[in-house]
Amino acid sequence: MTDVLTSAQTLIPAAQLADLPPRFPGESADYRSARNALLAEEIELRRHIERVAVQRRALPPGGVVPEDYRFDSEAGPVTLSDMFGEHDTLVTYNWMFGPQRTRPCPMCVSLLSAYDGGMPDILQRVAFAVIGRAPIGKLTAFAKERGWRYLKLYSSGGNTFNRDYAGEDPTGDDVPALNVFRRSDGTIRHFWGEEMGPSTADPGEDPRGAPDLNPLWTILDTTPEGRAPDWYPKLEYGAGPR
Repeated sequence: MTDVLTSAQTLIPAAQLADLPPRFPGESADYRSARNALLAEEIELRRHIERVAVQRRALPPGGVVPEDYRFDSEAGPVTLSDMFGEHDTLVTYNWMFGPQRTRPCPMCVSLLSAYDGGMPDILQRVAFAVIGRAPIGKLTAFAKERGWRYLKLYSSGGNTFNRDYAGEDPTGDDVPALNVFRRSDGTIRHFWGEEMGPSTADPGEDPRGAPDLNPLWTILDTTPEGRAPDWYPKLEYGAGPR
């Protein structure tokens, strides 16, 4: 299956797959021609995303985790190895909600709100932990305010996990980060970490990874207005949805 998806010799050319007749009411020939050209690019993008995913899965073993970090959870102390539960893969998200913040990062909250809805499905395949440096009571209080139901929250205020795997300055600003860990034969190794950010951003574009992990931006990318570089999510919008 993978070989078929990644071999250009066995794939139908994208332009051929994208050669569709008019589909929607009132569309012009010019629109359909431009849309088909775009569709061909979208097909190529999907194929490239799959090739990158295959390359990611083929990474050699990463570094052994230096310690079994100890965290605070709502139920009491837990270690990194505890977070795996019944799974051998653990995904962690470093939430920008450190002790110096009175309120968390709105962008992180937007992302985590989307993940909360999908968490029952995600947890069928892997373990998932949301880690912030603020005290656990502060993390869980905001989760209740936001209406999160499924995210598992942990405080790393007493360890160096965020510094080691998110690149945070121990006394500075929080940094968001997604990391994946793998457990095999009792040994926990780092598998993959998001490393795209301000230093890898193209001119005029907001720093982000690829594919974008936030469904918000994926939706807005399909609209005429796009992402709007001067707009970011908020924690509250008056009396409407937060």
